[in-house]
Amino acid sequence: MTLTFGFSPCPNDTFMFEPIVNERIDLMGLKFKIELGDVEHLNKKALNHMSDITKLSFNAFTKVYDRYQLLNSGSALGNNCGPLLISKKPYEISEVNHLKIAVPGYNTTAFLLLKYAFPHTKVFKEVVFSDVEEAVVLGEVDAGVIIHENRFTYPTKGLHKIMDLGEHWEQKTGSPIPLGGIAIKTSLPEDIKQKVNQILYNSIEFAFANPDSGRDFIRKNAQEMDEAVMFAHIDLYVNQYSQTLDEKGKNAVKTLFEVVDPNFDKEKFKHIFIH
Repeated sequence: MTLTFGFSPCPNDTFMFEPIVNERIDLMGLKFKIELGDVEHLNKKALNHMSDITKLSFNAFTKVYDRYQLLNSGSALGNNCGPLLISKKPYEISEVNHLKIAVPGYNTTAFLLLKYAFPHTKVFKEVVFSDVEEAVVLGEVDAGVIIHENRFTYPTKGLHKIMDLGEHWEQKTGSPIPLGGIAIKTSLPEDIKQKVNQILYNSIEFAFANPDSGRDFIRKNAQEMDEAVMFAHIDLYVNQYSQTLDEKGKNAVKTLFEVVDPNFDKEKFKHIFIH
């Protein structure tokens, strides 16, 4: 059986899933058609139910949980790893509602965290995540929400942090930041879902045990990224929640669902996760 598997070219994903791509682990009779894309591209494919297995923002997952379930491995979730709101001019917090802000996609968790912190912001420009920093530098927008490696590079461009949106989330909810996870179509046979769940776990376990084995694949997809930034990216986003989404991680996802919809039926949470 061949399954489409979409994930991002970012170092955290390529680090975790290179063992699958190059078959360094037992794929249990399954084959995977790999589809790389930025997070909002993957979100939109999930919204159109186009991928069998896909990385997606947890914000996007709140819109497709009727068609997809969350796998236990492969999540980006943790502390001190959230998106930042940055600008060229050092704006005050009180000025944010009046700014034009570049965002990495309306279905991203980054956009959700911006609206959680600043519910009255209204003027946005949707930009591929890797171009947000440049849009701010060029003055195309007043501010931008940056994710991934741009957390490490924005000071070198003379840009200022207005707010750490992840830190705001943690302070307000007491929860780790649920950025994204790996979802699988609910309609697939149960034994296939369980196999994929185990394969992802084994892939990440192999990557942790052999951190240099996927270096070429990671480097190729990181393109022009500085190698120090590349490994800082992996260290930040690949953690204990990536291996196994434990109860604390699952509760963080539940918290996000409740922020999106305070009236969400909690009974439905029983069907969201692969068991």
